[in-house]
Amino acid sequence: MSVEQLGPTARTYNPGRTAAWLAKQVELGLATVDLSISQYRILSILAEGSAQSSALAERLAVRPPSVTAVIDGLVTRGLVERTHREDDRRRVSLELTTEGLRVLASADDAVNGRLEQISSSLGAKGSARALSCLSRWHEAMVLYRAARAK
Repeated sequence: MSVEQLGPTARTYNPGRTAAWLAKQVELGLATVDLSISQYRILSILAEGSAQSSALAERLAVRPPSVTAVIDGLVTRGLVERTHREDDRRRVSLELTTEGLRVLASADDAVNGRLEQISSSLGAKGSARALSCLSRWHEAMVLYRAARAK
C-alpha cells in the first residue's frame, strides 16, 4: 500500500508535525529502557565528555534548575557521577558511569531499532534513504550549533 492510497490526510506533509511524531517514537523507544527524552539527551551529551550543569543547560536550551532535577535522578540511578574539579572545588563535573554508558547503549539500540522498524515500511531502499536523511539532519544540527557558538 502507498501513502497515496491512504487518502489526503496521509499525504499532508508538515515538517514540524513529522518531527514531533518522530520525537514521540523516540520517547516510546526510550520507555523500554526506562529513560525520558531529557535523560537521554543528557546521557548523550555526557558521552561526548564530562560537563557542568550550567553548560548542559545552555546546550539543552533549558534553565539550570531543570537540568539539576534530571541529573539528580540520573545520579540516584547510578548513571551519572558528580565530581568536584581539582582546580576549583566549587565546580562540579558530571560524568557517565559504566552503568550510564551501558544504559545509553541500550537506549540507542532501542531507539534505533524502533526507527529502523518504522522505516522498513518503505522497503530496503526507502528505509536506507529515510535513515540517511536523519544522518543529514544530524550534520545540519552539528553545523548549526557550531555556527551559533561563534
